[in-house]
Amino acid sequence: MRRLHLLILALLALMSSVVSAHELSMAEMEVRETSPGEFLWQWTASSDKAPAVVLAPVWPESCAVDMNMLRCGEKGLFGTLRVDGVGEDYSAAIVKIYWLDGQSRVFTLTSRQPEVHLYGSAEDKRGMGEIAWAYATLGVEHILAGFDHLMFVLSLLFLVGFNKRLVYTISAFTLAHSLTLALSSLGLLTLRPPPVEATIALSIMLVAAEALNKEQTLSRRWPALVAFLFGLVHGLGFAGALSEIGLPQNNLFVALLTFNVGVELGQLLVVVLCYGLYRVLASQPFFSAARKPALYAIGGVAAYWSIGRIVGILV
Repeated sequence: MRRLHLLILALLALMSSVVSAHELSMAEMEVRETSPGEFLWQWTASSDKAPAVVLAPVWPESCAVDMNMLRCGEKGLFGTLRVDGVGEDYSAAIVKIYWLDGQSRVFTLTSRQPEVHLYGSAEDKRGMGEIAWAYATLGVEHILAGFDHLMFVLSLLFLVGFNKRLVYTISAFTLAHSLTLALSSLGLLTLRPPPVEATIALSIMLVAAEALNKEQTLSRRWPALVAFLFGLVHGLGFAGALSEIGLPQNNLFVALLTFNVGVELGQLLVVVLCYGLYRVLASQPFFSAARKPALYAIGGVAAYWSIGRIVGILV
């Protein structure tokens, strides 16, 4: 048990440092059309190393590159844009493109989606099927890469266990974050990201603490209600990520729906994998002994996030 506790503490320290790096490793690029078919590009913001040192944009084949100038001809910025090196020193590259007609688009490139197709203007000419597949994939990637959302789901699993009530609890969480994701993405509900992120961290800490509590608290009696209330906040977190990616105006509802479906598929995959591990390891002596250290690890990481995010708001 002592070795197990030491291992959990080591993982706690590692996760804290990894998550901090994940949250802060964003690079931003600005691409601005200066004359028809000609663009000036530059890295405008970063949080660590100079992006030009570790990130390399690969422009569409029709574009000739001359230092920070792109000459793309009559088609304009049309084709595939890729950023090599994303996912290493930087977890994401945000590309902001401004056209002469005043329109603009923002694209987020990650290690799982290191390229994006451009159509020569802000108008997204992808068909409904292509958009549905792209946004469903983004939804799966977001939930699997979102440490805080995954840890909240894990906390719910510890709180409820694998029984009938888990169905109601996960369904309530799904309904709540789907609601606020839709409202926020459509501009009907707007909150600043820092308080949302701080509340998400606090929600993980609270549910982990309730899972450790043996008394019949509100969370134990009505876990679906707790999941629903905190799910409203998590939905705003999903919406913040979706706003960075951007929504195509021609198939707005398709993109929104399939992104949410992707989130649910990723969430369901995590639950199924956890259930599989539970079935395999439940009979092992160490399994039940690991429950408390695991919850302390989750709560500890969430407390670390909470303090950092609250301090970030105040400072």
